[in-house]
Amino acid sequence: MTARRVRESGPPRTAAAPELVDSGFALENADAPFLHRGLNLADMGHVLDLARRGLVPDDARQAVLALLLEADATPAEDFPYDPELGEPYNSREAYFVSRIGDAAGWLHAGRPRREAVRIALRLHIRRQIVELISDTARFGLAAVDRAEEHAETVMPDQTYLQHAQPSTFGHYVLSFVYSAVRDAERLLGELDWVDASPGGAGCVNGTRLLTDREFIASTLGFSDVIEHTRDAMWQVDGLIAVLATSSSLLTTFCKLAEDLEIWSSSEFDYVDLDDGYTRASVLMPQKRNPYALSIIRGASGVLIGRLAGFLAVTKSPSARSDNLIYAYGEVPRALDLAVRIARLSAGVVRTLRVNTDRLAEEVRGGYTQATDLAEYLVQSCDVDYRTAYLIVGRTVRAASRAGVRGVAITGEMIDEAAVEHRGTPLGVAGRDLSAVLDPWQIVLSRDARGGASPDALARMTTSLRARLEGLAASAADRLAGYDTAEDALLAAARQGSGQHPSGPHPSGPHRSGGAR
Repeated sequence: MTARRVRESGPPRTAAAPELVDSGFALENADAPFLHRGLNLADMGHVLDLARRGLVPDDARQAVLALLLEADATPAEDFPYDPELGEPYNSREAYFVSRIGDAAGWLHAGRPRREAVRIALRLHIRRQIVELISDTARFGLAAVDRAEEHAETVMPDQTYLQHAQPSTFGHYVLSFVYSAVRDAERLLGELDWVDASPGGAGCVNGTRLLTDREFIASTLGFSDVIEHTRDAMWQVDGLIAVLATSSSLLTTFCKLAEDLEIWSSSEFDYVDLDDGYTRASVLMPQKRNPYALSIIRGASGVLIGRLAGFLAVTKSPSARSDNLIYAYGEVPRALDLAVRIARLSAGVVRTLRVNTDRLAEEVRGGYTQATDLAEYLVQSCDVDYRTAYLIVGRTVRAASRAGVRGVAITGEMIDEAAVEHRGTPLGVAGRDLSAVLDPWQIVLSRDARGGASPDALARMTTSLRARLEGLAASAADRLAGYDTAEDALLAAARQGSGQHPSGPHPSGPHRSGGAR
């Protein structure tokens, strides 16, 4: 009978292999700036939670809290994160032990490393999401302003880059606000997922040291506690939703950017970007490239790639670190990029110059009134729409060959096309068709809900402005709540460390939504 091999257990006895340091720990330490402040706050909250239960000695509590306050006042780039010592949490532990000895071990009581890092990630990205909602609202308000400014700027709206129907630039640009608002509202809902605490979950089933999980949640400013402890440690679906919504938002900006890039060309000449959003060619003196639009378009592709990459990582079995190791950097970087692009898009829209004369010339020179003309024949000549459609199609073809603009089509031309199609005229010769063919009159007729008329547009801009201002206010309220909770936590930590509770606290970069 073969003796069963005794498998050695316990922590490693040797240093990490250099390949692991280079390929794993170094990459994780590169994400430390996103987690640094959250780790300090999570650690402070944990020590205060232990202290209120009488689990940590007073001298150890004071020493640990004083060190954490010092770490919190130290920018991440100046903190001694060292990949040779492991990922950021282990690197911090080694430094803390070198400073205060085994008292630093109280940070692990009833808590695995992943709990602190999960909390730190949520603390960081909740601010980024609030920032993204705020900047999306700014984009929307800038677009609403332009829509109101161009409520009477007639243009040929397009599908497939082909003239479709007469509309206004205001109606066109407002279409992008609705999708941006929906994504901002989704982000506000997803913020509720982020704003729930995994604290006190232990590894999978909690810890005997903490009999409730609400204290750490309220101390860190979370609005709720994640119910199931195993789920609390390993859930990623909310991160997928945040990345998906951010990707969706940037596709909206990308659609607008692609239109504007075409429309700013000399072939179209519909719009011009402000100089500040362009870049000169170093070779060709005449060129002023719409560089900002390339940035927006490329960023959309980058976020789609990050979403796909994260989805590929998260399909592993449950309770695996690879679900989240990459999230600590990928999600904050994606949100940081989304914030930057929202701001860039708002600037482009806010400063965009619209060539109103060129748009008016184009809409009067084409045949965008063809649909209205067909509908007029249905209403006034007792014919079905297919027949009207085919007759107007023949009329437009003949007009274009003869160089007759759409606004100059006559009843005689329509009757001639009707004879060709069905053998008899419609009897519209001699009629005044100017109101049917005039692009501005067509716009005025679109007064139903969502239409392009100035009155319909005004109803939409009023409603959208209220929604956007509500989103901005909700984001500001959330941010104020986070600031209040964190200030209270710092004050409690100072008091617990023996320092004056109203002493100086970090500001500036510590309050920012993303690592810049």
